[in-house]
Amino acid sequence: LHAAQRTAAEPPTPMTLLHARGKTTAAQHVAARHLDHTFEKLVASSLPLVAASPLLDALRASPEPLALPDLARRLPLRLHRRGPLHFLRLFPRVFDLRPPLPLSLSLTAPAASLLAVASSPDAAARTLHRLLAMSTSRSVPLRAVFRVWRELALPDDFEDSVVAQHPHLFRLAPNPAEPRTHVLHLVADPAKEEFTPAVDKKRPEKYAFRLQFPPGFRLAKEYRKKVKEWQLLPYVGPYEVVDQKVGASKRVSKMARRKMEKRAVGIAHEFLSLTVEKMVEVEKFSQFRKWFGIDVNVRDVFLDHPGIFYLSAKGKRHTVFLREAYDRGKLVEPNDVSEARRKLVELMLLRRHGLGNANSNANMSSSANADAKESDDDLQELELY
Repeated sequence: LHAAQRTAAEPPTPMTLLHARGKTTAAQHVAARHLDHTFEKLVASSLPLVAASPLLDALRASPEPLALPDLARRLPLRLHRRGPLHFLRLFPRVFDLRPPLPLSLSLTAPAASLLAVASSPDAAARTLHRLLAMSTSRSVPLRAVFRVWRELALPDDFEDSVVAQHPHLFRLAPNPAEPRTHVLHLVADPAKEEFTPAVDKKRPEKYAFRLQFPPGFRLAKEYRKKVKEWQLLPYVGPYEVVDQKVGASKRVSKMARRKMEKRAVGIAHEFLSLTVEKMVEVEKFSQFRKWFGIDVNVRDVFLDHPGIFYLSAKGKRHTVFLREAYDRGKLVEPNDVSEARRKLVELMLLRRHGLGNANSNANMSSSANADAKESDDDLQELELY
């Protein structure tokens, strides 16, 4: 059916949108996606950790408890509509508030232990090496790497502990296009690089990607045909040298455009494979778009390929997941860092449950119900920030 003939109860498929992009706004494209509630629950559970990340970083870097007024001056503690103190008191298993006034704040021992789990400098160097090898110029802005250091499991001081300690791999230089910023360059010999994209390890056939469509997703006959044709389409891999002139002109053939889009899929797949939890905010990934030579809208790439990616719009941010990396809401191949973050999320989800001063079973039940309702209300509040 043509888009104009569809009813409100029958949203357009990704392939329909792909060929009718001019008539579809960005908001409509996102709203038309097929919801996967497993991934939506994953995003919802991580919202408190996302909101608290800058604060957690500040506390982890400080050897002493920090006074709450000092923190408020250093960080934009817009954590909750009821104020930062309400937010902090929601998570007593993570934040340790101590009197007297002004209150001081530190991490609890379990939270500090989980936040200390990180990749080794050598593992971080390999991740950075692969990231830079995907760039057409073998360089990326340093600020873009800072935006994704958590996702890539880099040390928070990676500029000193990784970049400076591997001069045979990396070099920092001033960015001529932007004063007071730097570009991270890869100086390793490309002839000695033998990187195999993650997709190659699990390909069903040459040039094809593993597809895992969401539950209830309808695969019409025409859509199946188009997907099969796309799967067989050759493309330039994420670590292969690409002609930087390709895509520079807006006048390209339909086939060239399709190959450019498939290359963008390959780069996004590899980027997500490098992340700890096989997920990243779309806006953060977009920071690398020009440097990776991607000449198509990355959000559309994720939405047009629901068998490879899942895009969530929960929490006023777009988060993309690599589908094949998950099974029933859990990572297929967890690692030490992802497990530590999962346990930290679990600590935050416990809120104050079990820590009240209830004197009876009835009071405990009433307290638990009140905490559950407050948790739901607070989750809705967090989606506003």
